[in-house]
This record gives sequence, C-alpha cells and structure tokens, in this order.
Amino acid sequence: MHLKTVEPTLPLPTTLQAWTLAIRPKTLPAGAVPVVLGSALAAATGRFRLMPALVALICALGIQVATNFINEIYDFRKGADTAERLGPTRTVAAGIISEKTMIKVSVTLLAGVFLLGLYLVYTAGWPIFVIGMLSLLFAWAYTGGPYPIAYSGLGDLFVFIFFGLVAVGGTYYVQAFNLTFPVLIAAVAPGSFSVNILLVNNIRDIATDRKVGKMTLPSRIGGEWARRLYIALTIVAYVVPAILWQDGYSPWCLLSLLTLPLAFRMIKVLYASEGKELNNVLAGTGKLMTLHGLLLSAGLVIQ
Repeated sequence: MHLKTVEPTLPLPTTLQAWTLAIRPKTLPAGAVPVVLGSALAAATGRFRLMPALVALICALGIQVATNFINEIYDFRKGADTAERLGPTRTVAAGIISEKTMIKVSVTLLAGVFLLGLYLVYTAGWPIFVIGMLSLLFAWAYTGGPYPIAYSGLGDLFVFIFFGLVAVGGTYYVQAFNLTFPVLIAAVAPGSFSVNILLVNNIRDIATDRKVGKMTLPSRIGGEWARRLYIALTIVAYVVPAILWQDGYSPWCLLSLLTLPLAFRMIKVLYASEGKELNNVLAGTGKLMTLHGLLLSAGLVIQ
C-alpha cells in the first residue's frame, strides 16, 4: 500500500515579527514626536484639542509606516536590498512578505489615512487637505516613481520639511487654526533629528547604495561630511529651546538640554562606528529624538 507523504507545514511568512521588521519601530519617533510637540505648542497657548491631536498622531504614524512599506517595495525592485545589506532584514527582499501583499497593505494603509484625514480637513479646512495630499504623495515618491527622492540626494531635505515643518506646523494648525513663526522654529528640532536618523541609515549603506545608483546625500558627500552634518543638525536642535525661551515660552522648555549627555555619546559612537555598528547609533538617535521632544513638549506646557 502506497502511503501519501505529508510535507511539513512551514511557518507563515507574514508573522507579527515580520511585520514588525517592515514597520521599522526605531524610525517611528520621526512620525510621533513632531505631533506631540505641535500639540504641546497648542497647549502652551491654550488651544489644545484632544481629538484633532489624536487623529493627527494616527495619520502621521500611518504615513511613516506606509513610507517604510513602499520603500521596501521599490528598493527590492531596484535591487538596493541585497545580501550585502548591513541594516535590519528587509522583508520583501528576503521573501518573508511577498511584494503583492506589501502593495495591498500599503494601499490599504494609505487609503485609511486619507479617510481619517478627512476629519482634520473638516475641522481645519483646505490647507490641511493640501498638506495631507502632499504627504501621501511624498510617501510614494520618496522611493517610487521615475525620479525617486531617496535616490537623488534630496531625501534629507524632504524629511526635514515633512517630519519637521509640516508635521509640527500641521498639528498646531488643526488645533489653533493659525500658524506662527515660533511654531516653525520649534519644528526645526524634530526636523533636524529626523534627518540625523536618515543620515545614520545612509552612512551605513554608502557602499551598497552606490553599487545600485542610490545616490543618497552621504553617498554623494561621503561619510565624513555626513557625520559633520549630523553634528551641525544636533547643535541646531539644541539651540531651538533657547530661542523659544527667549521668544516668551516657558523656561522649562530648557529641560530638553538634559539630553545633552546622550547627544554627545551618540556623536562619539557615530565617529567610532562603521557598518552594522551604526545600527546602534540609528536606534540611539531615535531615542535621543524622543527624549528631547518629550522634555521640550513637557517644558512648553509647564507654566
């Protein structure tokens, strides 16, 4: 009698661990901190509104995650995520999550963000619709389309604009219905840290990026100048609380200066690290951004 062979069942590729890798939790401060800061600025002027703040936070994180998903799709298509990669595993390139599944999830996520964002449009008007549509377009154009931003060396500029000025300013606007110059000054801090997160990521990948024509800013200017830019942006981020204090905000916003020892440590480790060692600097920069942003936000609302 012939017995049918039963093949062992393999684990499903779309596990919680796989999707956690795709989400890239270490980069999420770039989406969350600007919204927290924008809400703190609104609270400091007595204009905080809980529901718009929460919806703005969900939309910001949704766009951040969707950008990461789309990045996986297009870097896989362009051959940027190879076995030589020094960063965390990219799930599409590794075959853990299929490209088709990632596309479906990305489209669904962006559609959800769009629908949820309509509440903010209803609350604060057409400027938020423009900001929202540009943010969704940026999520795709960062690595997608015929002229991907990430491959041109302009990614850092766009990250500063969208994860700094737009995120903080937009969050403040949906609560206060106006925008002031000090709010944009405050936005420079998370914008600078967000660029630093990207810089570390791209310094690590200079060799592999150049092979596939992904000319990020560090690929163009070299690791040494990219590290110097990291230092400059860190200094800029720490000047922001002093400017806000001088502009009439609570002196407690200087609480963010308590994170200076961590900032010095990150710069030291950045210069002492190469290759995979830079993954620790990437995580540390995200932690620094979070702590600086939370302390700055707390200081703004303390009277």
